[in-house]
Amino acid sequence: MPHLSRLLAACWAVALLVTPAGAQESASRTLGTIERNDPRLDKLIPPGAKVERLAEGFDWSEGPVWDRKGRFLLFSDVPMNTVYRWKEGMPKPEVFLKPSGYTGSTPRGGEPGSNGLILDPQGRLVLCQHGDRRVARLEADGSFKTLVDNYQGKKLNSPNDGVYHSDGSLFFTDPPYGLLGKNDDPKKELPFNGVYRLSPRGELTLLTKEMTYPNGIGLSPDEKTLYVANSDPERAVWMAYPLKEDGTIGTGRVFFDATRGVKTLKGLPDGLKVDRDGNLFATGPGGVLIFAPDGTHLGTLNTGEATANVGWGDDGSTLYITADMYLGRLKTSTMGRGF
Repeated sequence: MPHLSRLLAACWAVALLVTPAGAQESASRTLGTIERNDPRLDKLIPPGAKVERLAEGFDWSEGPVWDRKGRFLLFSDVPMNTVYRWKEGMPKPEVFLKPSGYTGSTPRGGEPGSNGLILDPQGRLVLCQHGDRRVARLEADGSFKTLVDNYQGKKLNSPNDGVYHSDGSLFFTDPPYGLLGKNDDPKKELPFNGVYRLSPRGELTLLTKEMTYPNGIGLSPDEKTLYVANSDPERAVWMAYPLKEDGTIGTGRVFFDATRGVKTLKGLPDGLKVDRDGNLFATGPGGVLIFAPDGTHLGTLNTGEATANVGWGDDGSTLYITADMYLGRLKTSTMGRGF
């Protein structure tokens, strides 16, 4: 069909144009401001620090993860079904993987690409794939190996984000954002949006189905607490669950409630990361909210944009930020969990 060929060619052209938009001229520009609510923030973010804008022009940037061996950053553009690669000294990010989350032959809209990106204990790239509704690993030959795509025979909704435990198990969230009709999509097979644990042997356990829109997920440094963001404007909270020795969770508590902030600020609770001392760097209303382990809101990286996720990189002290069309970074005085 000639008209389809022209359409696909046009889409590829747009994708190529989006990648470098403003990247070269933005290297010295900043992204938003830093709000300091508590003196403890100064120990994490030096006074005078600024968020550097590295690149821009993406549709919806997500899931930054640092590859230590290659010393580069990977991140998703979910609507564009693409993973980009950025490395210090590159004039612009380059396409690393396309398609990244939807490998079907029928073109579709919405958010089909990969969302959260994680490196497994062996350093292999694991992707939460919206369109293919699975968690998959990128193999050396460029193919995808499905790690999990169903719960009790019913297809997952659209895996969103994940975090590895030191025992090799993967905790991940499964909201409906990759489905064109979200919760009302006729192809949605599960009547809930779950949080799961995938064991090293491939056994899937549903941890909770009580969260309306589970999204970002992280572990405390001692791996005794599982944090999960709920991206629901009616209940914009971060939950903290005690993690049991068998990998299941106990009764959760509200770690922080940002529902009031949703009314005046851009963004919802989304991706999050934890530093080596247990402080949370959690994207939400306003940008990146920084919490002490006791739940005190220490401050916010006010990006001015709906901010999707963060990831530790370089030697572990650099925080990379995906905020709508932007990629940014902040040099901190702390270190990410796992570094």
